[in-house]
Order: sequence, then C-alpha cells, then structure tokens
Amino acid sequence: MQTSNTSPISVDAFSPASSSSAANGVQLLSVAEELAGQRIDNFLMARLKGVPRSRIYRILRKGEVRVNKGRVKADYKLKAGDKVRVPPVRMAVEAPVPQAGQQLRQLLAASILYDAGGLLVINKPAGLAVHGGSGLRLGLIEALRQMYPQSPFLELVHRLDRDTSGAILVARKRTVLLHLQAELRSGRLGKCYRALAIGRWPRSQKLVEAPLRKNTLKSGERMVVVDGEGKPSQTRFQVLERFSQATLLEAEPITGRTHQIRVHGQFVGCPLAGDKKYASDDENRQFRKLGLQRLFLHSAQVRCSLPDGERVVVQAPLPAELDKCLETLRRL
Repeated sequence: MQTSNTSPISVDAFSPASSSSAANGVQLLSVAEELAGQRIDNFLMARLKGVPRSRIYRILRKGEVRVNKGRVKADYKLKAGDKVRVPPVRMAVEAPVPQAGQQLRQLLAASILYDAGGLLVINKPAGLAVHGGSGLRLGLIEALRQMYPQSPFLELVHRLDRDTSGAILVARKRTVLLHLQAELRSGRLGKCYRALAIGRWPRSQKLVEAPLRKNTLKSGERMVVVDGEGKPSQTRFQVLERFSQATLLEAEPITGRTHQIRVHGQFVGCPLAGDKKYASDDENRQFRKLGLQRLFLHSAQVRCSLPDGERVVVQAPLPAELDKCLETLRRL
C-alpha cells in the first residue's frame, strides 16, 4: 500500500473525547480467537482498568469470575469461544482518552504499509508518541484501537521514539505478538534506520559497542549515557552518502536499548541532526537554517516472519521533509 509523505504531526490534531461511565453490572464476555492463550488474570486486568491487581486475584479466588460457568485459577489460559463472567467491580474513574481527530485518522490510514496475517505495519509520523503516558493521553496505539473498534487485540510489538518516524510493528493477534517478541529477543527481527549524522563519520567505524545506562536528570528529563555499568549495546553503521557537513548512515541496532542509535552517534562524535537531547544547540541551529525542523532518524525497513513461517520485509519511504533536507545538502 502506498503511503503519503507528511510533515511531523502535532498532538494538537486530536479532538476531545465524549464522556462515558464504566459499567458496574455483570458482564458476559466471549473470548475472540485473537485472545486465545491469554491468562485469565491478564485478560481481566486489561478490561478492568483502575482495579488493583490484588482485587482481581481476590475475585478469582472467591469464584466470582467464571469461565464457561466454572471456577478457574489465575493462570488459566483462555480458549477461543470461552464465555467469561465478570462480576460487578467498582473501578476508579479515569479521564476519558481523547478521540483521534479526522486528520490523524486519515494520516494513519494512508500510512499503512502492511496488513495481513495478524500483523499491521504503520509508517509512523514524527511527533506522534507510540502510546499515551508522561502527560500524553493519546498515542499511536490508542488511535489505532479507536480506528479498529472491531479488533479485540491490538498491541505494539516494539517502540519508536516520539521524534522518530518510520515502520513500526503492531500485532493484531496475541499469537503473532508472542511470536514476534520471541523473534525480537533472539535477534531474528531486523530493523534498519536512516540517520543523518553531523560531521564526517569515521570510515572505520562500522560497529559501535558502548554500554548504555538510563539517567534521569533533576528536571525529570530522561537521558541515556555511555557507562561501563550500563547494559551491553551494539549498533552497525554503514555510510550511504557524504556531504560537506554531514553523513547519511544506515543504522542497524543489534540490541534494542532506549535512544541507542542517537547515543552511539554522539559517542562517536557525530550526533544526529535535529536531536534536541544529544546534539548541541549550535549544531542543530545550522540544520534548522537548512530547513530541518525535526530529528533525522527514520525506521526505513523491518524484517520478520509470521507464525506460519512467511517472511515479511516492509520498506517505509523517507518522509518528504527528510528528502528535502538531503537535496539541500547535495547542493551545498
């Protein structure tokens, strides 16, 4: 499916949600095929938002939750078609999740790269968080759930930084999620990025191995630093094109640490263009003059297999604003 090249999106594109109250009566839920294999405790926690975990285990122990009219333990694995009786449970009142506006819905619908076999691949725009949190009520996954209300299961397989654009995997079946998470842990799931590094990338620097540690500043901002006590981290880099003041790279993370490509670039002495965390203001200012208003980091390709063995390779075209930056650099 073709995608449209778009500029970074602002969360201001979302419209407010209509208010709704949680139902307090008995619920009889039918388990969809996509949820088969999920533990009953996890199933309940996903549906009883705001209910303490201890309360969920208590109603299971007391037999208030029934599956096919019988008692079950917390580790019972659901089967497609199971009938789950959920008793009335008082839930904490949460502010409603904002509704995705029409602009965002249209953008995401046009950004679908792949949709088959229980796997959805989206060309995520820069500026959109993958999920709500840290002051944000709506992210990519919440918007997708609103766009696909008929889908009982939609979960992120992995994450991208808010300022990073490109291909991201979303599972539409639990079996697909578990399979892809196993591929991710084993290193069989491949991700390839396009990154613009400031300065001249060393020709010999094809593999960066530098342990990374998360660090929270007094301001609450999360930073990642190279530290001998951090987690082992490896990134492969390949030079694709050189410019007078920057280097276009292909970056393939072997491990999957937070901000890994960005911090490894900084470690080599070539932070990424437009990176407000790891590049200096002066460095970013020169690229803003060239028209770059965002982080130049894009998830260009993902490679994985489905549970049936089918191999999937999906390419995400470079957004127009990043292409335009490269064209400007070529003219200098």
